[in-house]
Parts: sequence; structure tokens; C-alpha cells
Amino acid sequence: MIDKRGAWRVVRVVAARLPAGRGAVVTYGVIALCCVVFAVSPASGLNPAYGTGEQLLTAQRDYFARWGVIPAELLSGSARAVVTPVTALFVHGSWLHLLGNMLFLFVFGVMAEERLGHVRFALFYVGCGVLALCVYALANADSTQTLVGASGAISAVLGGFLRLLPKARVTSLFPFLFFLPLRFPAWLVLPFWVALQWLAARRDAEGPSVAYLAHLAGFALGFGCAWVLELRTTRVSTPATATEGDSQP
Repeated sequence: MIDKRGAWRVVRVVAARLPAGRGAVVTYGVIALCCVVFAVSPASGLNPAYGTGEQLLTAQRDYFARWGVIPAELLSGSARAVVTPVTALFVHGSWLHLLGNMLFLFVFGVMAEERLGHVRFALFYVGCGVLALCVYALANADSTQTLVGASGAISAVLGGFLRLLPKARVTSLFPFLFFLPLRFPAWLVLPFWVALQWLAARRDAEGPSVAYLAHLAGFALGFGCAWVLELRTTRVSTPATATEGDSQP
């Protein structure tokens, strides 16, 4: 049997080291669930039950319409659409969409879960993700474009990470620096990411293919929620594990 931690070390060039101590069962559980859902769905193209060619494309369109958020339907009060802000968090449109989201969740979710605890992190992830999708729907009330993916929830994890662990260093790859792996503190990397999302959202004001507004809403919700949770939490005697090569912030 392949060791799970050993398998994940292939992404250490873009990830902070998995913290020791308590297992991040929610983070790993969400990653596993999203991967399984994608693999058996028509979106992956792996399930022969959905056929090929035009038959597969039709199955994919129906699948996204059934489980994704369609703002116009959600705000119309449709009973079927009410649950889609939850189901959409576990549906992804392509392999690249899935792998990108899961990598971000692994990098930032493990330590965020360690700091918040399993139950609170689970509620934090789903609650902020649902609210981020609802904010997008309210801002695009007439849109019939289907929205799927965990990006809003993962953006909330990034916002929470910035509030809870601002000095933690994460390894980043920058295209304009030839993808060299460089380590920067979260307080520098994550605001830069937010700025990119904001600029992209301004460019794609007319029905974006990527829901940048959901990303921004999720980040703001995650930061604010983590702030509130931190104020309500009694400081524990054992601090959270520091990232690789750094002292505890």
C-alpha cells in the first residue's frame, strides 16, 4: 500500500509541509470526496456509462445544470435550486479545475484546520463556500450560466489562513520568474492573489467564465469569520505547528 503522506510529497515544491500532530481529516476528506465525485461524473470523461462524443457533452451539460448554481433559478425560489450552493462545492468542470482547487486546499487547508479544529473548519468551509456562491448569484441575478467548483470555499480558507497564520511562509511559483519556487510569508502572497482576482473580475464584468466575484467574496468572508472565531477562542497552551524552516509566528 502506498503511504499517503509519501504520495503527497510530490507537490511539496508548491506546498508548505504537512504539520505534525492532529490529522487534517476534513481537508483530506473534502479532497477525496471531490476527486471521487469528479471521477464518476461525466465531467471526467472516465465513466463509460455516459458514452462519448455528443452524448457525453449532453450528459455533462445536464450534470452541471443539475448540481451547479444557476443564479436566475436560485433566486426564483426553485426548490430544486436551493441545495445547489452546497452541491456545487463538490462539482468541478475539468481536470485542471479540480487539480488547481485541490492543490490550494491542501496547501492552506491543513494548517487552517489544525488551528480551527475539525468541526469548526468543516462548518467554516461549507458555510463560507455557500455564502460566496450566494453573493455571486445576487450580483448576477439574471444569469443562466452554471457555476460549479470549490473556489469560493477555498478562497475562504485563504482568507482565514491570512488572518490566523499571517507570518507562515508558503512556497509560490511565479510565471514571470520562470516558475522558480520562492518562499514568502502569507501576508505578502495572499493580498497579491486578491489583487489579481480583483483585476480579473473588473475585466470580466460581462458574464465571466471564472467567478472571480465568488473568489473575492469567499476570501472576505473567510477572513472575517476567522477573525470572529479567533476572538471567541481561548488560546490553547500548545501553539500550531510552524511551517517548514520557520519559527512559530
